[in-house]
Amino acid sequence: MNFRKTFIKMKIILIIEDNDDIRENTCELLELEGYRVLAADNGKTGLILAKENKPDVILCDIMMPEADGYEVFNALKDDPDTSSIPFVFLTASVEKKAVETGFGMGAKGYIQKPFDPQELFEVITNCLKEL
Repeated sequence: MNFRKTFIKMKIILIIEDNDDIRENTCELLELEGYRVLAADNGKTGLILAKENKPDVILCDIMMPEADGYEVFNALKDDPDTSSIPFVFLTASVEKKAVETGFGMGAKGYIQKPFDPQELFEVITNCLKEL
Protein backbone atom coordinates (compact mmCIF):
# COMPACT_ATOMS: atom_id res chain seq x y z
CA MET A 1 0.00 0.00 0.00
CA ASN A 2 1.25 3.45 -0.87
CA PHE A 3 1.40 5.33 2.45
CA ARG A 4 1.53 8.75 0.81
CA LYS A 5 -1.53 8.01 -1.32
CA THR A 6 -3.44 6.73 1.74
CA PHE A 7 -2.44 9.77 3.78
CA ILE A 8 -3.57 12.19 1.08
CA LYS A 9 -7.00 10.55 0.92
CA MET A 10 -7.60 10.82 4.68
CA LYS A 11 -10.49 13.11 5.51
CA ILE A 12 -9.81 15.77 8.12
CA ILE A 13 -12.26 16.24 10.99
CA LEU A 14 -11.94 19.21 13.34
CA ILE A 15 -13.52 18.81 16.75
CA ILE A 16 -14.01 21.93 18.86
CA GLU A 17 -15.00 20.85 22.37
CA ASP A 18 -14.08 22.27 25.77
CA ASN A 19 -14.75 19.06 27.72
CA ASP A 20 -11.42 17.20 27.76
CA ASP A 21 -12.93 13.71 28.10
CA ILE A 22 -15.44 14.17 25.30
CA ARG A 23 -12.85 15.77 23.01
CA GLU A 24 -10.22 13.10 23.63
CA ASN A 25 -12.65 10.17 23.35
CA THR A 26 -14.16 11.56 20.14
CA CYS A 27 -10.71 12.10 18.65
CA GLU A 28 -9.77 8.51 19.45
CA LEU A 29 -12.98 7.14 17.91
CA LEU A 30 -12.46 9.14 14.73
CA GLU A 31 -8.79 8.19 14.43
CA LEU A 32 -9.70 4.50 14.79
CA GLU A 33 -12.10 4.98 11.87
CA GLY A 34 -9.26 6.32 9.75
CA TYR A 35 -9.86 10.06 9.95
CA ARG A 36 -7.15 12.64 10.50
CA VAL A 37 -8.33 14.60 13.54
CA LEU A 38 -7.59 18.13 14.68
CA ALA A 39 -8.79 19.27 18.09
CA ALA A 40 -9.40 22.56 19.86
CA ASP A 41 -10.55 23.17 23.42
CA ASN A 42 -12.23 26.52 22.72
CA GLY A 43 -13.89 28.42 19.90
CA LYS A 44 -11.04 30.85 19.30
CA THR A 45 -8.50 28.08 18.76
CA GLY A 46 -11.04 26.17 16.68
CA LEU A 47 -11.43 29.12 14.32
CA ILE A 48 -7.68 29.32 13.83
CA LEU A 49 -7.40 25.58 13.11
CA ALA A 50 -10.34 25.70 10.70
CA LYS A 51 -8.89 28.59 8.73
CA GLU A 52 -5.38 27.12 8.63
CA ASN A 53 -6.35 23.52 7.78
CA LYS A 54 -9.70 23.68 5.93
CA PRO A 55 -11.05 20.42 7.42
CA ASP A 56 -13.62 18.30 5.60
CA VAL A 57 -16.08 18.40 8.53
CA ILE A 58 -16.26 20.45 11.73
CA LEU A 59 -17.83 19.13 14.94
CA CYS A 60 -18.38 21.95 17.42
CA ASP A 61 -19.81 22.23 20.91
CA ILE A 62 -22.23 25.11 21.42
CA MET A 63 -21.41 26.28 24.95
CA MET A 64 -17.67 27.05 25.13
CA PRO A 65 -15.27 29.72 26.32
CA GLU A 66 -13.65 32.27 24.00
CA ALA A 67 -16.38 32.04 21.31
CA ASP A 68 -19.39 29.77 21.53
CA GLY A 69 -20.40 27.38 18.78
CA TYR A 70 -22.77 29.87 17.15
CA GLU A 71 -20.00 32.49 16.97
CA VAL A 72 -17.62 29.94 15.46
CA PHE A 73 -20.24 28.89 12.91
CA ASN A 74 -21.00 32.48 11.88
CA ALA A 75 -17.32 33.43 11.58
CA LEU A 76 -16.63 30.42 9.36
CA LYS A 77 -19.70 30.99 7.19
CA ASP A 78 -18.69 34.63 6.68
CA ASP A 79 -15.28 33.57 5.33
CA PRO A 80 -15.33 32.41 1.67
CA ASP A 81 -12.46 29.99 2.40
CA THR A 82 -14.42 28.10 5.08
CA SER A 83 -18.06 28.80 4.26
CA SER A 84 -18.65 25.48 2.50
CA ILE A 85 -17.21 23.23 5.22
CA PRO A 86 -19.99 21.02 6.68
CA PHE A 87 -20.59 22.05 10.29
CA VAL A 88 -22.17 19.84 12.97
CA PHE A 89 -23.19 21.12 16.39
CA LEU A 90 -22.49 19.00 19.49
CA THR A 91 -24.44 19.86 22.61
CA ALA A 92 -25.79 18.52 25.86
CA SER A 93 -28.91 20.65 25.43
CA VAL A 94 -32.17 18.81 24.85
CA GLU A 95 -34.08 21.96 24.01
CA LYS A 96 -35.85 21.87 20.67
CA LYS A 97 -35.03 25.55 20.19
CA ALA A 98 -31.28 24.81 20.17
CA VAL A 99 -31.77 22.23 17.41
CA GLU A 100 -33.94 24.61 15.38
CA THR A 101 -31.41 27.42 15.82
CA GLY A 102 -28.53 25.26 14.59
CA PHE A 103 -30.35 23.96 11.53
CA GLY A 104 -31.82 27.39 10.85
CA MET A 105 -28.30 28.79 10.67
CA GLY A 106 -27.33 26.18 8.10
CA ALA A 107 -25.66 23.45 10.16
CA LYS A 108 -25.50 20.04 8.47
CA GLY A 109 -26.05 18.14 11.68
CA TYR A 110 -26.83 18.25 15.36
CA ILE A 111 -25.62 15.60 17.79
CA GLN A 112 -26.79 15.47 21.39
CA LYS A 113 -24.20 14.50 24.00
CA PRO A 114 -23.61 11.90 25.17
CA PHE A 115 -23.82 10.36 21.72
CA ASP A 116 -23.59 6.90 20.27
CA PRO A 117 -20.47 6.46 18.11
CA GLN A 118 -22.58 5.03 15.30
CA GLU A 119 -24.66 8.23 15.23
CA LEU A 120 -21.45 10.27 15.02
CA PHE A 121 -20.14 8.20 12.11
CA GLU A 122 -23.46 8.41 10.26
CA VAL A 123 -23.60 12.20 10.54
CA ILE A 124 -19.99 12.54 9.36
CA THR A 125 -20.57 10.13 6.46
CA ASN A 126 -23.62 12.13 5.37
CA CYS A 127 -21.61 15.35 5.50
CA LEU A 128 -18.81 13.84 3.44
CA LYS A 129 -21.25 12.61 0.78
CA GLU A 130 -22.17 16.23 0.11
CA LEU A 131 -18.58 17.22 -0.71
